[in-house]
Amino acid sequence: MARMHDKVQKERIHFDQMIDELTQDGKLFYPGWLLFRAAQLFPDKIAVIFGDESITYRDLFARASVFSDVLKKQGVMRRDRILLFIENSPHFYISYFAAWQIGAIVVPTNIFLGKRELTHIIEDAKPKLVITQVDKKTLVIHDHILTEEHVPPCPSGYTGYTKDQLVRLEQDELCALLYTSGTTGVPKGVMLSAENIIYNMAQGISRIPISNNERTLALLPLFHTLVQNTCVWAAILVGCTVILISKITRKHILDGLNHKPTIFLGVPAIFGLLCLLKTASLDSINFFISGGDALPDKLRIFFAMLYRRKICNGYGLTEASPFVSLDMDDDLVPTSTVGRPFVGIDVQIRSEDGALRSQGEIGRLWVRGKNVMLGYYNAKDETEKMIKNGWLDTGDMAYLDKQGRIVIAGRLKDLIINKGFNIYPQEIENVLMSHPNVMRAAVIGRKVDSEGEVPVAFVQLKEPDSDAARVLELWCEQNLATYKIPKEFICTSEDLPMTPTGKVDKKALRVKL
Repeated sequence: MARMHDKVQKERIHFDQMIDELTQDGKLFYPGWLLFRAAQLFPDKIAVIFGDESITYRDLFARASVFSDVLKKQGVMRRDRILLFIENSPHFYISYFAAWQIGAIVVPTNIFLGKRELTHIIEDAKPKLVITQVDKKTLVIHDHILTEEHVPPCPSGYTGYTKDQLVRLEQDELCALLYTSGTTGVPKGVMLSAENIIYNMAQGISRIPISNNERTLALLPLFHTLVQNTCVWAAILVGCTVILISKITRKHILDGLNHKPTIFLGVPAIFGLLCLLKTASLDSINFFISGGDALPDKLRIFFAMLYRRKICNGYGLTEASPFVSLDMDDDLVPTSTVGRPFVGIDVQIRSEDGALRSQGEIGRLWVRGKNVMLGYYNAKDETEKMIKNGWLDTGDMAYLDKQGRIVIAGRLKDLIINKGFNIYPQEIENVLMSHPNVMRAAVIGRKVDSEGEVPVAFVQLKEPDSDAARVLELWCEQNLATYKIPKEFICTSEDLPMTPTGKVDKKALRVKL
């Protein structure tokens, strides 16, 4: 307990020091100045590596400033929204900070969306203009579109905007609008302020000891909240190098690893891919951090056996900017344990009627802190459902263990109620994933009049097996209570549908029931 107390105190001191450093005259540093600051402090440090291209902080800032002028000539003004529909590339960074530096609001958007979903976001956000790539223009329905062709070359000797040319927004107003994936309906715009972003950066860095000597491997798409926090905001704050990967393939991952990253961020599916590679060179990496989806115990154990390394498991959501907790301790605990809340984040476990649960009891996870979003864009009613008296309803079921760590039981929307019993799909999925012939698993509820709902398992097999359903039923009988055993096992050796961020797409599976 004394060691844990020392860790908490150390994090608190580090966090307070960072906030003090980023506050002047009672106002927080504006995130749109991050690149300017980095160009002053680390001008010759490599900011981004992309294929054979290496860009210093000085050059990245200068290129962003040149593009800021282009945006102003297009009529972009303070508080205008600029939608970014850009794959992983330096063009994303240039466009992102070009908009922020003139006080515009960035709207980084999922590049895997189809025209219908993208059109909904454009109609909702009403951006002044859209910045995309030449090969994606046909998906964009908007009168004002810019591509990488509109980024002029940087004049020789030009070093970028002066501090007086940078525009700021107030710390409590919208500066980034991030649309959720829309797995439960149409995408909703999460409104983040400068305060949300700065505080959550400081919260993450206070636990993860990173410096400007680090090299972060950015495998996930930059529109993902986790990657924006770590690779667009925090990386530039501390002045480390980001190794950008354009596609998640064996070749691109190995090429990225050749640049000797020290921090590896991924969703569970990417760690599964590393396990399939078996001999990837990971010696340079200090931290492996997983987020974005539940990490199966089997996957972390197999990774540890192959590479003799631990995957640190975290928890967050876009509405929290996104970090809430991270387990970096050496304790051997199930992967559902996602660590202590970060400094400055309060958590509560509540029953459905709002009563506080005791330690160890499962309930709805609520969080509070300056990292909690302003609300949903153009959705006051949805915001009021999610945020009450400063507390955010995460929609997840969880409990707190004796050490105050969050243990996730599953999504509330995925909860299956069978004859009055609560069934948490994540528990069943973890059991299924422990079978040697299972690659992926997803459990969803099917309504049955006499029972309420019954669990149904969709399973992706490593090798075809005509008897897989019976084999897995017996496996569950050995590891689960009778009422938790799926009533049907739908097995296939083909890929289960996946979301762009590497999760099994349960919405698509529900259509098949």
